[in-house]
Amino acid sequence: MATMNVSLPGPMKDWVEAQARTGRYSNASDYVRDLIRRDQTRNDDKIAAMQSFVGAGPKVGSASDQRMNSLLMRWLVPASHEF
Repeated sequence: MATMNVSLPGPMKDWVEAQARTGRYSNASDYVRDLIRRDQTRNDDKIAAMQSFVGAGPKVGSASDQRMNSLLMRWLVPASHEF
């Protein structure tokens, strides 16, 4: 496994260490790897949803530019930044 050093501000370092101490993760690296896996999954899900959205377009009919922009923003801008 490759090694990577990451600089974090004190409060973020404390947070990562606290998450590792909860017992859910064996160490800080496990926590960070889990965050990365979740982010990868979220990106994959977002791409799949967008592909589905684009694929469904011709079936739905035409829409105004304003409506299309509104719908696209719903998919491109997450409602929250949950992990």
